[in-house]
Amino acid sequence: MPKSASYHEGLIKHLQDPLEAASYIEVVLEEGDYKMLGKALKNVIEAQGGIDQFSAQVKQCYGQLDLMLSEQRQIEFYCLRKLLDALGLQLAVTVKSV
Repeated sequence: MPKSASYHEGLIKHLQDPLEAASYIEVVLEEGDYKMLGKALKNVIEAQGGIDQFSAQVKQCYGQLDLMLSEQRQIEFYCLRKLLDALGLQLAVTVKSV
């Protein structure tokens, strides 16, 4: 009998698709849970091949962002934007349904 893939392995496979990764991050941002945002970013980075493939500047930015999220401090927008840009993603704003 074939082994079933773990939830995490399935998630990482889905997050290799930029549209899936963008939707995933967008939902987490909408929830406003800083702890979950940190986990979501780690998952997307893993799906894209890991942090080692990025420049030193992006790694430093990610480190700062990860530290801020772990300490539950406010996110510096430029750091989040730079990291998402390196992942091939961008923030999107939509009209909220009433």
